Amino acid sequence: MKLQGSKAAAWLLALGMFAFSGAALATNGYFTHGVGTKSKGMAGTGVGSNADMGTIMGASNPALTVFASDDWEAGISIFSPRRSFTATASGNNGAPPTFSIGAGSFDSSSEWFPIPFVAKSWTLANENKISFLFYGRGGMNTDWDNSSISATSGICDPTGQGVVTGPGPFCAGKAGVDLSQAFLTVNYAGKTSDKFAWGIGPVIAIQSFQANGVASFTPFTHTFSDTFDPTTVTALSNNDHDLSVGWGISGGLWAGLTDTVSVGFAYQSKILMGEFDDYADLFAEDGGFDIPSSIKAGISVMATDALRINFDVEQVAYSDIDSVGNPLNNLFTGCFTANPQVAPAADGCLGGPAGAGFGWEDMTAYKLGFEWQTDENNVWRFGFSTGEQPIQSADVVFNILAPGVMEEHFTLGWTRDLASGSQLSLSFMYAPEVKVSGPNVFDFNPFAPTTPPQTIDLKMDQLEFEVAYRF
Repeated sequence: MKLQGSKAAAWLLALGMFAFSGAALATNGYFTHGVGTKSKGMAGTGVGSNADMGTIMGASNPALTVFASDDWEAGISIFSPRRSFTATASGNNGAPPTFSIGAGSFDSSSEWFPIPFVAKSWTLANENKISFLFYGRGGMNTDWDNSSISATSGICDPTGQGVVTGPGPFCAGKAGVDLSQAFLTVNYAGKTSDKFAWGIGPVIAIQSFQANGVASFTPFTHTFSDTFDPTTVTALSNNDHDLSVGWGISGGLWAGLTDTVSVGFAYQSKILMGEFDDYADLFAEDGGFDIPSSIKAGISVMATDALRINFDVEQVAYSDIDSVGNPLNNLFTGCFTANPQVAPAADGCLGGPAGAGFGWEDMTAYKLGFEWQTDENNVWRFGFSTGEQPIQSADVVFNILAPGVMEEHFTLGWTRDLASGSQLSLSFMYAPEVKVSGPNVFDFNPFAPTTPPQTIDLKMDQLEFEVAYRF
């Protein structure tokens, strides 16, 4: 969906929303493990809880706004993803028609990112509520600027005369992507009884994206397949930040089954975003990059007067977004400039209607959280979540740009009621290292089939600390 309007006005709004918002490759794919400090302390659980987790919990389930006070909330997290890749030595070393990454282990720089949120709700005369939520969620950021990273191939020579070695993982200099996302949600929520609540509202999203160091893919773009003129490929790499605006809708329900057991359900639609015009030669469908839908369900049990246990399940439909879900193999089966002996057309070329993407599958996360009130002023929280990361081994080489491989998260949280009537909350998350390995599919040589392609390992671990204040 292409949104029309004043891009300059949208940029002014985005500057305010992104003023303190960092971009980083987040935890469940590129969605965060939760929204709101209290929920994050319990591994992102709470969709089925009627505890007061603040207005920001409406980002997870709009119905839960009815249980929150009308105070202002503001918070900021400091998020640290540590990303690296390792390439084994290549037996082909860029011999035509291969593309070989220099052997070694390399770390991405830029490891600390601030991500804010602000939330407020108002109780109406009919006892229903309207709420305003702003938060950052998801995003991708990698920065492969180590001068020792290189790649060797014929496509590294712009003259096309021979096999050369160039800087960066794709022999086009410093490489990486930078995706920032900000969300503005207005929810309307109410109760039909003490045992049932509902909520619904629009979600407005703004994205900012930049890609560097991928100009070597010029021959495999849809634009190049039409013209065979590399000078026409202007929307692939090193174009600074581009802006995309879009909208969707979210809704949720909560039901109290007994005095101690409740359940919740929430859904956020696919957010239809405008295209990234400056990267129309990189993303499928001429720069399309919608935000995937997600669905959540949870149960909450008051085990004792002081202990609440939450169990949630969340699924994110990454495969519905062509630029994210389309496999890299589309280059070899649907882009004749990449594989002229097999590919019949050009739709699978980068930027094409079925353009190659990152090959991410849908991701389902299972989350368990505990909330323990030790006295009238202090609440402690603990949590654990697990899910299978979305990247397939055949797509690792392209996912050097976006290694969203996390699977497990361990969390801790604490809330203190202050004498002033305000409230302070903290949360901490640790995601242990996960490694995904696979072949560099560009390093396969059909003229030397007994020489295996080099192996690429993607690794990541994460830390996050968040503080929030309610007043």
